Amino acid sequence: MPTKPIPPASAPRALNRRGFLTRAATGLGAAALLGAGLAPSRASAQSAPAVTGAASAPEHPDVTFGFIALTDCAPIIIAQEKGLFKKYGINATIKKGASWAAIRDMLSSGDTHATHMLLGMPFASTMGILGAPKKPMVIPWLLNRNGQAITLKNELKGKVGADPKALKPFVDSAKKLGEPLTFAMTFPPGTHAMWLRYYLAAGGIHPDKDVNLITIPPPQMVANMKIGKMDGYCVGEPWNARAISDGIGYTSVTTQDIWKDHPEKVLAFTEEFAAKNPKTVKAVLKAVHEASVWLDETSNRDEACAIVSKPNYINCPKDVILGRMLGQLDYGDGRKVEDEFPMHFSKRNANYPQTKFGLWWLTQFRRWGMVSGAPDYQAVVAKVMRPDLYTEAMAELGVSDRGADATPFTLFDGVAFDPAADLEAYAKGFAVNALKG
Repeated sequence: MPTKPIPPASAPRALNRRGFLTRAATGLGAAALLGAGLAPSRASAQSAPAVTGAASAPEHPDVTFGFIALTDCAPIIIAQEKGLFKKYGINATIKKGASWAAIRDMLSSGDTHATHMLLGMPFASTMGILGAPKKPMVIPWLLNRNGQAITLKNELKGKVGADPKALKPFVDSAKKLGEPLTFAMTFPPGTHAMWLRYYLAAGGIHPDKDVNLITIPPPQMVANMKIGKMDGYCVGEPWNARAISDGIGYTSVTTQDIWKDHPEKVLAFTEEFAAKNPKTVKAVLKAVHEASVWLDETSNRDEACAIVSKPNYINCPKDVILGRMLGQLDYGDGRKVEDEFPMHFSKRNANYPQTKFGLWWLTQFRRWGMVSGAPDYQAVVAKVMRPDLYTEAMAELGVSDRGADATPFTLFDGVAFDPAADLEAYAKGFAVNALKG
């Protein structure tokens, strides 16, 4: 059944069971949730307003959200634009950050209360590493899977495709001339840094010795490539598709080519805010859940891209965003495919904060010398990843078909990660590394 747009709600209001079922029968509210693959009883519970009285109202109804101009901020924007935050008693203010460092500092200082954030950032802040002031943060929600890419300059088109090994001769030649190639990512502990490092290392290229690795905020990637500041970059959409539409680069690989259905951005809170305001956190998660279900209906993606493309959000033409959101993947070098794993926001258990993802991230911190000696893998992940907060919120919506998954996974280089195996052995097992201690 096609999903109907979620009507904006001017204010949360209580509905008894009879009233809700009557409303659902008319197709208002419930239809937007059937796409989640839930039974009708679950969809009904999912759509019912959570704010039914003072006892369940958010402790901190005025919530400011931070975001960066990337397509995967969409659940936060849609929850605002469709009135879903209001439905759950949240008066939301949305603030665009200029960089990931700004996003981190806004959350740490209390200027924002929740934020769109790179998966690795709450770990770095909790651990106080990589320049992050020590500030414990929690991840009760993963915002999306997939949807990033590695863009290379046009001069490499037809010479380097999806295999980073083909890039190595160009890296070696430039290094020998004393003019190493330059690659950009968006923040040292973040997802784009890890995807780029993993990609280069799989090609036998050491990211800290063979090339220059620089940090550029996502919306500035295209402009910096235009002026020749770098030879390639890793970033989220739409800035890879924009490089193709502007004629300055092409996609070598998408990040889902590197790791199918990988975790990407998170919705983060400080540990202190989450502890003091549990009902507020639950209300936020409920609103973002509804927005995510709506976003995963293909019929809604045109409208979603029109909304997030606005100048106050991503500030990029809608059609540049839409193609990859629909899985229409043009690499810009003659390769065109229907992407089996485009960016998604709810389906396939997308939002549960899986322990295994945090464990993998810490192995990469270890591999690249971002920590000295073995971190306390289990303790750090237990502190940051908070499936308890996720589960409590979803239980109140009747969503019970999501949960923990400890299944091993394999990345594009054929190396498998088993969260139940020896994590130190995994971190130390890569030929290209920067291990410390």
